[in-house]
Amino acid sequence: MEIVEGYIPFMEYKTYYRIANPKGKKTPLVLLHGGPGSTHNYFELFDHVAFLTDRPFISYDQLGCGLSYCDGDESLFNKETWVKELINLRKQLNLDEIHLLGHSWGGMLEIIYLCDYEPQGIKSCVLSSTLSSVKAWDLETHRLIKLLPENYQKIIEKAEKNNCWDDLDVIEAVSLYMTSFVGPKPDDSFPLCLRREKKSGKKSYVIAWGNSEFRPSGNLSDYEYTEKLKNIKCPVLICNGNNDESTPYQNKMMYDNLETKKKWIIYQNSRHMSYYEEHDLYCANLMKFLEEND
Repeated sequence: MEIVEGYIPFMEYKTYYRIANPKGKKTPLVLLHGGPGSTHNYFELFDHVAFLTDRPFISYDQLGCGLSYCDGDESLFNKETWVKELINLRKQLNLDEIHLLGHSWGGMLEIIYLCDYEPQGIKSCVLSSTLSSVKAWDLETHRLIKLLPENYQKIIEKAEKNNCWDDLDVIEAVSLYMTSFVGPKPDDSFPLCLRREKKSGKKSYVIAWGNSEFRPSGNLSDYEYTEKLKNIKCPVLICNGNNDESTPYQNKMMYDNLETKKKWIIYQNSRHMSYYEEHDLYCANLMKFLEEND
């Protein structure tokens, strides 16, 4: 399997990119990872799909994390920068026509890009375990917290009140939430791309999202795009896990506000990582959706 890696200039920095099946003949898929501050790594699980569908799969590390790590000031890590980076990626790699897939924060970035910038050449988009409203996210994550044992609920409540997330009991409580609604902790049985060491963008996460997984306080705290979803014109595939912090309620809200060709899939045995927990089914549905919209 041919993989091409490289860097493209962006502002005074550089963006790392990775292309699986660069000689594929069908429309490329560009993948937007979560965070902000995660990396492209988990998208390597899709390498075989790139070859099965005869199309390039293009992933990259967003500025501030992974192999695109930089330690810029607070003005750097915001939605405008990351949209400009996506626009630059398309220009530098001559990606005139693409499909888009955004997972978690990557789906937010995708929504911002499609709704505010109205780009040309987007054949379809996948919104994977994402959100269109931080207000709804706040409500739903706090509903999920109430499903944890009462002592952990109180610990998280106290952490939110004091904005203190470094105590060991808080770390334990948040860890339980994450394993309940996000995904399992990687161990030696996991694919290498999910467990190899990476440079996470903690600074970009805190500046853009905040210290808390549950209540955004960074510069994305005003992210409200539900009513703007009508601006998306391309076909859309929405998907989430049944036990996902991107809850069915949030995904139904997105589905109901889209006015284009749309489909919604709930992965019954998944949390936030349906691309891993129900990998074969996720890939089969992705391949079918891309083929239908080529």
